[in-house]
Amino acid sequence: MTEERKCLIIIDSNSVIHRAYHALPPLSTKKGEMVNAVYGFLLVFFKAIKEFHPDHIVAAFDLPFPTFRHKKFKGYKAKRPPAIKELYDQIPRVKEVLRAFNVLILEKQGFEADDIIGTVSQKFSQEQKKSKRDVVILSGDSDVLQLVNKNTKAFLLRRGVKDTILYDEKLVKEKYQGLNPSQLDEFKALRGDPSDNIPGVKGIGEKTAIRLIKQFNTLEGLYSNLGKENDISQNIRLKLEQQKEQAFLSRELAQIKRDVPVDVSLEECFWKDYDQQKAASVLEDLGFYSLIPRLPVPGQQKEDFCEEKFKKEKKTKEAEERFKGNLRLW
Repeated sequence: MTEERKCLIIIDSNSVIHRAYHALPPLSTKKGEMVNAVYGFLLVFFKAIKEFHPDHIVAAFDLPFPTFRHKKFKGYKAKRPPAIKELYDQIPRVKEVLRAFNVLILEKQGFEADDIIGTVSQKFSQEQKKSKRDVVILSGDSDVLQLVNKNTKAFLLRRGVKDTILYDEKLVKEKYQGLNPSQLDEFKALRGDPSDNIPGVKGIGEKTAIRLIKQFNTLEGLYSNLGKENDISQNIRLKLEQQKEQAFLSRELAQIKRDVPVDVSLEECFWKDYDQQKAASVLEDLGFYSLIPRLPVPGQQKEDFCEEKFKKEKKTKEAEERFKGNLRLW
C-alpha cells in the first residue's frame, strides 16, 4: 500500500478526539487551556501518515444534535453521559491544527461523521480500480467496521492512542465469527448497541444474533422464514415476531449512510504541501514542542525544516527544558 502512496485516509475525528481525551492525562498550555485531546489526536494523525503515506486526507466531524437518527428514535444515544466541556472545547483547536496541515474538513447538519465517512469511502472505493487507491478509515469506534470491503480498511485505536489495529475483511469476519462487514448492521438489528442505546430485539444475545444472520443473511431473509419449518426455537420466534418493528428500526439506526449530500471530489481531498512555519507556530502555541521535529510532509518524510526548527528551539535553555519536559510527560 505504501510503495505507490496511493491512499486516502478518512479521519473519524470526534471518535479519535474522545479516545485521546480519555487516554491521556491532563495537559494544559501556559494559559491554562486543556489540550490533551489535541495532543493525542496529533499522535494518531502523525502515526497514520507515517504508516500509510497518504496522498489524500479528509477529516469528518459531527455537528451538534439532532441527527436524522434522533428524529427517528428519541432514545438514540440517550443514555450517554453529559458532554464534557473540557473535551468539546478542544474540538475547535483540532480543526485549527487540521487546517494548518491543509486537511479538508467535512461536516453536515443532521448527519454524523460516520455517515460522511460512509459516503466518501464508498465514492472513492468505487473509483479504486481506476486510481489504484486504498481507503483507510482512522477511527476509535468499531461502528466503522461495517464499511470495510476489498478496497477499504479500518485503522482502529484499541487501547490508548498507541495501540492500533488495521482491519480488513478477513479480520472483521474473524472478530464477528464469520459475519461479513456488510452484515454488521443486520447483527445490530438483533443484538442492539448499548453504547448508542439501539434497542435491538430484547432477549437475543450476541451468539444467537450471529447465528441467525449467518443462517438467513438479512432481516428480510430471517422474517420471511419465521413461518417455515426450521431450527428457530419457539421462544426466539416469539421474540422476533413481537419486536419486528423494533428490529427494523434498530437496523436503520445502526446502518451508516452512504448517500449524505456532500459534494466532494478526490481533488479536494488531495493532501498538498502546507505552510510548515504556520503549522509549527500552531504547535508552539499549544506547547507541543516535541512534535515539531516530527512534522509530516506530503509525499515524503523530510527533515530540513523540522530539524532546523528543532535546533533553533534548543538554542535557549528555557526552550530545551520545555522540550525535555514534554518528553518526560509523554
